[in-house]
Amino acid sequence: MGPQPESALLNARVLAVICIAALAGLLVAIFAGVGQWLVVEDPLRKAQALVVLSGRMPIRATEAARLYREGYAPQIWLTHPQEPTASLAALGIPDPGEDFYNTKILQHEGVPTTAIRVLDPPIDNTADEMRAITQALGPESATAVIIVTSKAHTRRVHTLWQRFSNGQSHAIIRAASNDPFDPAHWWRSTGDALDVLREVLGLLNAWAGLPLRPANT
Repeated sequence: MGPQPESALLNARVLAVICIAALAGLLVAIFAGVGQWLVVEDPLRKAQALVVLSGRMPIRATEAARLYREGYAPQIWLTHPQEPTASLAALGIPDPGEDFYNTKILQHEGVPTTAIRVLDPPIDNTADEMRAITQALGPESATAVIIVTSKAHTRRVHTLWQRFSNGQSHAIIRAASNDPFDPAHWWRSTGDALDVLREVLGLLNAWAGLPLRPANT
């Protein structure tokens, strides 16, 4: 004799509750773990140059200076963001640019001026920075660079580097050790939450082939 209709309905409801609970648990695990997933660093080794990506002054520059002092590379390269310098110039307000301030930070940290290079052309976003770095390395380069950025930004930098380097050069992606981003509890801070949201959206754009302009760093 088969199960009674009431029993079959109860079993279906129990199964539905179990499935919903499992799905909710999975979503919570993904939500909680996305901050740690975004952080992807490479083992350090000596390279042709250290590159400070735009943004988050002074922590990226001070990290590059520390690695320079430890002998990981003989040069530090800076990118040259167009904003907010261009917008301020339109208002008649002088702004020397982020690369100027990063240079001052590096000098303060003991890096000689002769070891600092500002890359061309001017950049608007991380994709532009990857282009500028690969252009500075040249098509025949088989050397490596150490790219210094923020913790949450490391996975997107990896993704964009793979897109623009064409395997001709190697990038060692490192996060600033004094970056306050908390990957295990990113939802507790509005700053960390905004970082996660921006990076997830940036990664979706990168995976889709950059149909939208990447967010400014």
